[in-house]
Amino acid sequence: MTFLNQLGQSGDKLAHGASKIGLSLSELQLEQLAQYACLLQKWGGVYNLTANKEFSQIVSLHLLDSLVVVNPLLREAPHLKNILDVGSGAGLPGVVLAIALPHVQVHCVDAVAKKAAFIHQVAISLKLKNLYAHHSRIEAFEGCYDLIASRAFSSLVDFAALTRKNISQSGIWLAMKARVNPEDEGPLPEGVELFHVEPLRVPDLEATRSIVWLKNKQ
Repeated sequence: MTFLNQLGQSGDKLAHGASKIGLSLSELQLEQLAQYACLLQKWGGVYNLTANKEFSQIVSLHLLDSLVVVNPLLREAPHLKNILDVGSGAGLPGVVLAIALPHVQVHCVDAVAKKAAFIHQVAISLKLKNLYAHHSRIEAFEGCYDLIASRAFSSLVDFAALTRKNISQSGIWLAMKARVNPEDEGPLPEGVELFHVEPLRVPDLEATRSIVWLKNKQ
């Protein structure tokens, strides 16, 4: 039995959802996403990765919720070579982006050792040669990236300030938010500007989602 078959109706939901988003994923990519969902379900409680244990919830709240940013980030960064996922936790959105964008190097960093270890195991299990896990606080993490992503990591102010050293001059920040909160509206670090708040529609999920885009002022 394949991992996609193991998901049952949730496997169909994943394939149909990806199509609704406008992504043309291969059978291998769908199988990798399904295997990742199985790993999240198996180890979620042990590693304190996610409270969602049902495949249907994992598909909607994590896989499709991360896949929905793929086309927008390719639009904003068409020559993207690498991504840094900050505070990656269970690997969201980093693992999903590594599956959907096999030509892009995806680096996931988290301050919790067991979460970084989980992502490393995912990279091995799914044979994702473009996925890297790092156990580090972002304050001490080095490297330069075309795009820095986060999913409910912190306020926009802290997100930009903590990762300013890691962004290339022409790079952009992608902050996944359910909503923009008052603490996000404080002054950004000097030289950083918000250039777009983009509403998102996640298939089969009745919830507010958006990308907040930041960039260096030119």
